[in-house]
Amino acid sequence: MLTRILVAVVAVVAIVKAFAPDLQDQGALGIILVIAGVVYAATALDAEDATGFLVLAVAAATAAGSDVLGAIPGIGGHLDTIVGKISMALNAAVATVVVLWTVNRIKG
Repeated sequence: MLTRILVAVVAVVAIVKAFAPDLQDQGALGIILVIAGVVYAATALDAEDATGFLVLAVAAATAAGSDVLGAIPGIGGHLDTIVGKISMALNAAVATVVVLWTVNRIKG
């Protein structure tokens, strides 16, 4: 249940940032995305077998960084922003997976 809530929070925040880019949130929405990504990784992912998730994170970051959806007239910029914000949460989760994997290696 927690994972569904976290995914919904990330989706809503990404959509809000896409359609209200001038929103003065003082960085709070970005922090929410990062915290949601960290909590998701800590609760829902297995650090020893996260290959599929890591591929998804790289693909989302690549799509966001290349501005591939920006070519769609009218809505492309918004879609690109949504993917970019989701990528922010995914990258926070990737960092958490790396930390968890490292801790597991140290513990033995």
